[in-house]
Order: sequence, then C-alpha cells, then structure tokens
Amino acid sequence: MKDKTSKIALFLLISVSFFSCTLTRRVPENRSLLMQNEIFENGKKNSTEAVHNQLYQQPNSSILGYRLRLHLYNLAKPNADSSYQAWLDKHPTTHRNLTAFLSEKQVGRLGKSFAVSGFSQFLKNTGEPPVLYEENRMNRSVIRLKNYYFNQGFFNTTVQTQVDSIGDQKTKVTYQIETGKVYVIDSVSTRIFTPALDSLYKKNASKALVVPEKVYNSKDFEAERKRITTSFRNNGAYYFQESNIHYDVDTINNNHKANIELIIDDRTVKSGDTLVQVPFKIYKISDVNIFTDNTSKKVENIADSINFNNFNIYSANKLEYRPKALTDAIFITKGSTFSDFRRVLTSRSISNLRIFNYPSIEYIEDQRDSTGQSLVANIFLTPRKKMTFNPSLDVTHSNIQDFGIAGNMGLIIRNVFRGAEILDIGLRGSVGSSRDMANPNNVFLNVSEYGIDTKLSFPRLVFPIKTESIIPKSMLPRTMMSFGLFRQQNIGLDKENFTGIVNYSWSPKRNTSYSLDLLNLQYVRNTNPSNYFIVYKSSYNTLNDIAQRYEKDGDYFDSKGDLAIQDGRANTFINDVLAGQTSVLPGTSDYQNVRSIEERRLRLSENNLILAANISFTKSSKTDIKDNNFYTFKAKFESAGGLVSLLTKSNKSNVNENGNHTLLNVEFSQYVKTEIDFIKYWDLGRQQVLAFHTFGGIAIPYGNSNSIPFSRSYFAGGSNDNRAWHSYRLGPGSSGAINDFNEANMKLFASAEYRFNITGKWNGALFLDAGNIWNIFDHVEDEAYTFNGVKSLGDLALGSGFGLRYDFSFFVFRFDLGFKTYNPSKPEGEKWFKELNFGKVVVNVGINYPF
Repeated sequence: MKDKTSKIALFLLISVSFFSCTLTRRVPENRSLLMQNEIFENGKKNSTEAVHNQLYQQPNSSILGYRLRLHLYNLAKPNADSSYQAWLDKHPTTHRNLTAFLSEKQVGRLGKSFAVSGFSQFLKNTGEPPVLYEENRMNRSVIRLKNYYFNQGFFNTTVQTQVDSIGDQKTKVTYQIETGKVYVIDSVSTRIFTPALDSLYKKNASKALVVPEKVYNSKDFEAERKRITTSFRNNGAYYFQESNIHYDVDTINNNHKANIELIIDDRTVKSGDTLVQVPFKIYKISDVNIFTDNTSKKVENIADSINFNNFNIYSANKLEYRPKALTDAIFITKGSTFSDFRRVLTSRSISNLRIFNYPSIEYIEDQRDSTGQSLVANIFLTPRKKMTFNPSLDVTHSNIQDFGIAGNMGLIIRNVFRGAEILDIGLRGSVGSSRDMANPNNVFLNVSEYGIDTKLSFPRLVFPIKTESIIPKSMLPRTMMSFGLFRQQNIGLDKENFTGIVNYSWSPKRNTSYSLDLLNLQYVRNTNPSNYFIVYKSSYNTLNDIAQRYEKDGDYFDSKGDLAIQDGRANTFINDVLAGQTSVLPGTSDYQNVRSIEERRLRLSENNLILAANISFTKSSKTDIKDNNFYTFKAKFESAGGLVSLLTKSNKSNVNENGNHTLLNVEFSQYVKTEIDFIKYWDLGRQQVLAFHTFGGIAIPYGNSNSIPFSRSYFAGGSNDNRAWHSYRLGPGSSGAINDFNEANMKLFASAEYRFNITGKWNGALFLDAGNIWNIFDHVEDEAYTFNGVKSLGDLALGSGFGLRYDFSFFVFRFDLGFKTYNPSKPEGEKWFKELNFGKVVVNVGINYPF
C-alpha cells in the first residue's frame, strides 16, 4: 500500500512539474506570463470580483487551478501551414508525386486542410493564448482602480504597484491600495428651475437616496437620477430626461464631508437657429385613439370607428373586436396625467391578450389646446393571424422516458368570441423507450401515448361575481379552461386519462404571480389491470417465491412451475392466503408481505378520481434569461375530495364494499398537499455560477383515502433529481427501493451545483444531490419506509458527480455522471463511499439545466 502511495505521489509530482514548464511554451523571449494579480486594500488582501474586474489584465482562466485552455493553445502548432510548406521543400519527390496526382494549387491548399492545420486551428480557437504582462495595461489598471474607489467616496486613494518574477518567464503583479478616509454627505440642497417640478420633488423628497450622513457613492447618485426621472415622467413631465439632472459636489475644506447641490435645468428647445430654455410642462391626455391595425392610422383608410368609454377605436375594415375587450387592456385614459407607468402597463396588457404583436404607442401634442399642455395618445395594434396551424416534431427525454419522439398538431384560433379569447386545440402522440417499463419482448419503443387537448383562455377573470376590487385588471388576470383525453399504451397496465381544469392566474407585481385551479379534475382508468404482475416484476418475484415455498403442489402454477399470471391464479393465491386457506399463517412475515403486495396492487391498478383545487405562488428576482444572480420561490397548496365528500356523505348508496364513498362508482381521492420550492443562483464571475435548489413536499390522505394516488405522489432519482440514482430507484426511506416504481407521499430534496465554462460553448459542472422520499400518515407502517422524526433525516441519500454541457443557445444538452456517495439502504459501515466508482456510476442525459 505504501509502495502504491509513493508511486502515485511521484507521478503527481512529475505531472505538475511537466505542466508547469509547458505554461510558458508560447511565451516570447524577453516577455513573461502573467500568473497572478494580488490586491491589498489598506494592508488586507482583497479578492472580491468587483475590485479585480477593474484590472485590464487577468491571468489565463483555470478550472480548479488547472489552466486547461492555455494548455490546449500551447499544444497547437504555431504555424501549421508554414510547417507543411517547409516539409514539402525537404521532400521534393513527395511534392512532385502530389502535384502529379492533384495540382500545385490543390497541394498548396492541403496546408489549410483539417488534416494538416485544422486540428491546430481547433486547439487555438478552443484554447486561450498566454496573457503576457504589459506595463502599460498595469498603469491603466491603476487609473481604473482610483476611479473605482473615488466613486465609492474615497477621493484621496493612492495605488502602488510591485512586479515580481515567480519563476522562469512568470510574473506576479501586486497592487497596494490606500483608500484614505471616506467622504460623507454633509448637506443636500436643490436648485430646480421649473416650479411644477420643484413641487413634485418636494412631495417625494422622503424617498430620496442621496441624503446627509450617508457615505458618498456614485451608484446612489445614478439611482437617484432614475428615481427622480421616473417620478417626474409618471406625473406628467413628458419631455423630461435623465440628462436634465446634474449634481455639484463641494468638498473644499470640509473635513472629508461633501456638500451636494441637486440642479435640474429647464427644458432646452430650439427656437429658430438658437437654443432656449423653457419651463417643463405637466401634460394631460386629451384623447386616446386605438388603431386596430397599423394601416388604419391613415384617416383615408378608416372604414369603421366607434367611441367607447372615451376611447376612439378605428379600423380599416369592419371592427372585429368587442370595444370593451380592447379598452380593458388600456390604462392610458382621457383626462389622466401623462404617465410612463401607464404606457408600459398598457404595452404589457395588450401583449397579454396574445392576439396582437407588441403595440406601438406614440404621443403627439394636441394642437387644439392653446396652453400646449395636452397630448393625444395613439395606440397602433398589429393583429396576429386569426388561425395558426402549428405542427411540430420533438425529441424528448424525461426522468422515466430515456428517449421519445413526440408529434403535435396544434390549431390556434384567436378572438373566438370577439373578446380576445383564444381556442387552442392540440392532437398529440408520442412513442418512446423506457428502461423502467416491463419489456418481455425487448421492444425498443415500448411507451406510447396519444390524445387530444383543448384549451380556451380569456384575458379576464370569468366568474359569476365581479372581482375587479380584489384582482384589478392591472394585475393582468387570465382564465384558462382546458379539457384533455389521453390514452397511454405501454407494455403494462395501460391508462385512459381525462382531465378538466378551470384556472385563474394574475400578477400583482412584475416578479410575482398567482395561479388558482378552482377545479382540477382527473379521472384515470386502468385498462389492463390484469397485467399488474407483468409490469411490477419485483412484486411478482416476491409473491412467486412465497408461493413456491408453501404451495409446491397447488393449482397456482404454470407448466414451468412459476406462479401463473395470465389466468388470474396469482390473484387467487393472494386471496386464499388472506382468507387463511393456505399454509401461510397470519402474523408471519410472509403473510405480511402478501398483504402488502395486495394493497399495492389494488392501489396502483384501481381507477382514480381526483377532484381537487389548488393555489400556487411564485416570486422571482430574475430579470432576463441571462441573469445568473437571482432567486425563485414557489409555494403550492392543494386539497382534494373535500367538497365531494360533503355531497356524498348523506347518500349511503354511494358506499362500496370497502366502506368508502364513491362518485360514479369510483372511489374518489381525499387528501391535502403542500409544496415549497426554492432556487438561488450566485454569479461568481468569469462564467462561473453556483446554483442551489431545495424542495419539500408532503401529501396527507384522510377521510375516503388511506394513500395518495400514484399520479400525485413523489418519487426520487433521475436526471432532474438525485442523479446518483435512476428514476423511482431511491427510497422510500432506507427500504432499498425493492419495488419497481418506488413512490411515497413525502419528499425532501436539496442540490448544489458549481457551473463553469471550459471553452466556448462547452461548460462543466460539479454537483451534490441529497434527498429521499418517505411514507407518513398513510397505510404504510414499516419503519424502513416511514418518516419517524429527526432520526429519519439519516435516510437522506447523497449523490455527487460531475457533468458536461453544450450550449446550443436555444437549449442546453447535458451529460451528468452521478455517484452514490451515501446510500441509506446499505448496512452500517457500508453506507459511505462504497459505491464511489465508475463501475456503479449512473449516466444521466438531459435537456437544459436540472434547475
């Protein structure tokens, strides 16, 4: 063992020495490679990204200290095509033979082919050239550092530099920064030339960001400019711009204190050949004109018009919209003060109708107003096509389906009832392959689904009573009614699924939204329940083993001596065991196993009726798709079966042999369910991101149910969950995932992922996934399956691994390798690190990031 350790240490030492030497392979003589920048602020090392980003030169990028891209660049031949020409000159016979076979021009072009220079060019493009130390750039960095600290109130900052050689052609630059004492705002005065703006400013002065006793920071001044501009433009100052604001800062003889004067000039306008300053005016809206198509803004093209609630609506043809459907989406009203906020809200609201492209809104001065304080708002709308046919073909991947091909034929009909309603009819079908499905005939495409989905959406709340006072139209409310009928044909139970949903959604703020399913109906009918033991092989194997040990000479077996499935003899054996008609005695572990198998069979093969209502809340700080410093919080609460239970309790005829109430001869599910989901991203700079995800959910059956429907339960494992386990192959608890599809009614999960750029569009990741599922408050009593308080947190499975991702811009292809780091189902002493090897790695292929 010691000999092996010595050899490994020697190998690592030689490797480090070799790669260290090759770093400077492409560094010219008399030049040096910039290896490190160090910044000391008032004697203390400063490693913050914001400060280091001020430097004009950064060392070559590294992954965990290894400069991969620099090594790739160094592997490339500097002048591959020139080397090729030199090789031809040294081998004239070969040159002549090539020329005879091709031509001189083609032989010359070979020097630029991939076979000769293409690989080297690939290494150069993928790699990163060495960053050479430059004194000029260092001096420019000093100036930028001074400006950076000046903007934070350190007006007397000094920066000293030191350049050190840390090896052959390797350089380290140290920046010693002395900030001095920070300046604090002593007083703030104003000089606003337009009286109307002065009044507006004083009205909102309490919201000012530049105030006495606050440390001087230029970001506060920028934010204050935006705040003042927003306030003025939301209160009628149509022509006001941020450039009209400037500050005078006086720091002379003030003992590190600054006196600030806020100056807002009058508006500059052109009068003849000269520029003059005039006071800003506060504008009101005198008319709102809505043009339902862009061509109709020309008066001669208007064929239809109407005045509705002080809105003028024009159309080049017969008006195709109910006036209220248009005006409800517009927040710019006649007689109101000009407001940028109303313009933005109107644009969002019109876009939310989904029957127009993004609108164009313009304001022009109303020449009829002699005071010059009126604006006419013209809103130009461009309708989308009345009907859109959207066929599509997609390659899919999910936690269960390894590969799938999905086709969809969608028809969208807009403005169905002239109130901006949208009808979406979709026919869809898919075929796929799943390793998790029973597949006795080894069929590759063993999963299929087809069906129809119809959605009707309204740009308002469709409800019997008025809801405007609770959810105003500024929250962009929407109603969606959907109905779906699908049929799954797998090598298994097969299902028919009917769904019906009435959903309301609204957004109180731009980053906050609510979704309410007033009705969420799902009816699942298993069409081949007799196939249960073909699909769930682990249950069958356990049952077959018990039957062979107790009833070797019975009528339960087929010609091969196994428990027969097709003619129902397996079910007969279960019934006989539970009726005490076999030698399997009640109270024994085998009897308990048979009873558990039967309970699970009934649960997974019975038809399900779920009549639920739920509400979801989402809040996110994400600004756009490229934002890598944000959080998203989601919470959901669902209740099922409560209303149906009240309606059926009084009718005793709706009670089945199990003593449970039924609706349409089907036991309905009754449970409450809640979930919390949190995602946080930290942007570490230089294309590095730390991402964190946590989830917690619990569903508690009551009343008519002692378990949760399979479709509403939780599972663990898979490419978007704990990647060290396959889907449905983790948990519940420490049970060891003995079933084919392991699920439960409680779940805890957390994941952390460090993402970094390797080169170009290639990215890498290191991740840790922790989580599990448990049974709680249901029919399962085995402690290995159930959550039993804090001690059950020891059942949290830990997976670790690394991944490779390629960014196609519109989606990300993901390849992750997961290793079981802590396996709670293993005996004590074997839980940690025993499966941390490539022989037991789990390969995950996915589309886009896991969260």
